Amino acid sequence: MQQILKEFSNPVLSKKMMNEVINLAKRYKEKTGVRPAFMEVCGSHTMAFAKTGIKKILNEHVKLISGPGCPVCVTDQKSIDAMIQLTEGENRIICTFGDMMRVPGTMNTLMGAKTEGKDIRVVYSPLDAVRIAEEHPDKEVIFLGIGFETTIPVLGAAIKQADEKGITNFSMWTTTKLVEPALRALLEAGEIQIDGFLLPGHVSIVIGKRSYQFLENEYEVPGVISGFKSMELLGGIYKLLTMLLIEKAEIINDYKRVVTDDGNKAAVHIMERYFEPCHEAWRGIGVIENSGMDIKSEFAHLNAKKKFQVNEQQPRKTKCRCGDIIRGLISPEECVLFGKACHPLNPIGPCMVSSEGSCAAHYQYMREGELFE
Repeated sequence: MQQILKEFSNPVLSKKMMNEVINLAKRYKEKTGVRPAFMEVCGSHTMAFAKTGIKKILNEHVKLISGPGCPVCVTDQKSIDAMIQLTEGENRIICTFGDMMRVPGTMNTLMGAKTEGKDIRVVYSPLDAVRIAEEHPDKEVIFLGIGFETTIPVLGAAIKQADEKGITNFSMWTTTKLVEPALRALLEAGEIQIDGFLLPGHVSIVIGKRSYQFLENEYEVPGVISGFKSMELLGGIYKLLTMLLIEKAEIINDYKRVVTDDGNKAAVHIMERYFEPCHEAWRGIGVIENSGMDIKSEFAHLNAKKKFQVNEQQPRKTKCRCGDIIRGLISPEECVLFGKACHPLNPIGPCMVSSEGSCAAHYQYMREGELFE
């Protein structure tokens, strides 16, 4: 396996594949008069494209659009404010993933609340939060659950454990997202040219290749499930270009070592056992029907939204254009704040905060960095 992964990162092979991709892209432009435009639907792909230098090199030939694949970035501002407001209650321990700590809310951040003395803890798994609840029976422990299909089964495992152990001081505040409704919303909005999708590798491990069949059947848009090494990324683009040139729309699994046709049935079972579809608000997109999953009423005693009240606030308006970046309308440098008022030490929006954010990737690697690391 290590040898295979080495080959996927081989700079000689990568440069050869790069030339092949450029040649195909030129043929497509000669045929249509425009650059092909592909959207990657994964924050890890966004970071990989920037870090390897692929996006910068291909810029003249292929338009690579960062889509709504970063879970922190797509979380609606009102949801961020609600989660920060949860810290204000007495005898509470808030547990969260690290990326959430510095996301700006209307009045504060989780990091700001922590410096004010609130008990906020970064954990690596929601199961850690269940353990903390066991260790502190006199405290209400709230886990902030965000993420796509990759994370939802793990959230379900935490709910399962807390329910089976009868832990009454644990609950979860969820703002989860599903990939298919988001892709449908982007295609139906028709705001940008999308000739194909580089589909998310991690999410696909859970939901499988068949989950994307609607792209081919209903929209006639090709898609390739790809890994994250330079050869895998370029291979995905190569296959998309090949399909465009022969006017064929198909879903190709180019990540077969971990992704199957049907996905991880055990993980899907946990999702369906503890969650049900719900309407969810996406930053920059708005509410998309049945695009999230909320805790089933059967487990309402573990649902922080049912257990605690927050006062919904109208978010503060800024010049941050994270919403437009998520929808692929602009690139990070087109935001007037990028690299000036907004930078990693002073992020104005979540796209600069998250390790998978478009602005963070652009700031760190697109301005400088070595190719094919």
